[in-house]
Amino acid sequence: MTPGDDGAARASSARRLGPATLAVLVLLTGLTMLLSYANKTRCVGPEFDPSGRTAPNYDVRHDRDLCYTDIQHLWLGRGINEHIFPYLQGGITPSGELTGGTVEYPVLTGLVIWAGALFARTDGEFLRDSALLLAPFGLMVGWLLGRLSRWRALLWAIGTPLLLYAFHNWDLPAVACAVAAVAVVHSRTGGADQAGAVGRAELVRRASWAGVLLGIGFAVKLYPGAFVLPLALYVLTRGEQGRRDRTLDWSGALRVVAASAVTVIVVNLPFALLGYPGWRASFTFQELRKVDWTTNSIWYWGFRPYSEPSDVPFQSLVDWLSPVLVLLSFAVAVWLGWRRYQKRRGAGESYPWVQVSAAMLAGFLLLHKVHSPQYALWLVPFFVLLHIRWGWIVAYFAADLAIGLGIFRWIYAVRSGVGFDIFSGLAGQAVMIGVWGRAALLIALFGVFLKAETTFPERIGAGGSGGRGSARSAPGKDGLLEVSHPGGPAV
Repeated sequence: MTPGDDGAARASSARRLGPATLAVLVLLTGLTMLLSYANKTRCVGPEFDPSGRTAPNYDVRHDRDLCYTDIQHLWLGRGINEHIFPYLQGGITPSGELTGGTVEYPVLTGLVIWAGALFARTDGEFLRDSALLLAPFGLMVGWLLGRLSRWRALLWAIGTPLLLYAFHNWDLPAVACAVAAVAVVHSRTGGADQAGAVGRAELVRRASWAGVLLGIGFAVKLYPGAFVLPLALYVLTRGEQGRRDRTLDWSGALRVVAASAVTVIVVNLPFALLGYPGWRASFTFQELRKVDWTTNSIWYWGFRPYSEPSDVPFQSLVDWLSPVLVLLSFAVAVWLGWRRYQKRRGAGESYPWVQVSAAMLAGFLLLHKVHSPQYALWLVPFFVLLHIRWGWIVAYFAADLAIGLGIFRWIYAVRSGVGFDIFSGLAGQAVMIGVWGRAALLIALFGVFLKAETTFPERIGAGGSGGRGSARSAPGKDGLLEVSHPGGPAV
């Protein structure tokens, strides 16, 4: 070990977060979620009607007071308050109304919803119990991001998206699955050879478990399933070993895909067999959902007045055009990732699966016909895991804040009879800034993500590039390799 390597190892050790500082990061995450919960509870009580719905004036308060949450709102209308086990007795009417306990989410989210309502008698208790179930996933995301990317994880722990949306819907388990998949693949402990890179068998093992996690994420909120393809390509190109062995590992890549697919089948099959109409209805509901003024997407605001729900030809067009464009954006991201790999593999770089996953998500958020505010939670971990300029992050947080607050005040104004003109009033202007600012940023971020470097060591040792530059390794006090990352320009 050279003196330079020794200094690099000490620098890396200083940069790592120890147990105490990781605990602080998790504590900050918990405090942010506590504030988020406190905000949502302003819409709870003080009275409740016989069905357990908050009174008085619940329908007015949740928009006017900026404390709306899908969790509390869906207490009624899905059989949740009746404690019906989801999907098995359910279905959907020709008009698109769900029946018999079916909810419009994949099966694992349905189980979380059912568990959160199991002991609840009011929408307030349902919100409380659901928050208790969801909070550990938010804390786990903070802990994993801290281990991977150190203090950059503060973007998650104290960021405005977590404050606004931690308990807006049931998204935290899906985010946890996506982040855990990255952590499993790029863990710095166990299975490394003397040069610091994991071998083929270890890589396939890690990636297969990551595929299982992404399959579970698919059964929670669908979107993590998209990341299986870039992960498989990472294994195909032999990941960290790509610089040494440029042969393609087809069997390893197929094992990753198979692990994810089997997970999805195992989770969904019991519901499909025991209650196919209810299970299928959760997907049919999303297929039938119309583009309207509650979907927050470019499809509504960009094509007015044709985008009204009553315009059947336009709605039918978007029903197929939106998913086609989403899949096209996925293909472009995967292809551009492959081009980057081919250009840089001589320097020891592997297929940029995390970067490609981030770009795929940006394409989905831009082109999907629904863009709910809490989807910002899906994107924040990639701001942590990838080196991009702070200006992009601040701009996205600002646009998200505009839509996250403006949309509810604008809905309140519309429902109060103030008017439907989006250009009148501060709330309407905030919606426009949020919708179009966010759309423009997602277009730019699609390319920015694909050019970015990771904030964690993609390759440990072997003289290759990882994180923000080449990584050098030296044995630490515990016998494990410690990695240093020379600074480099952010995208």
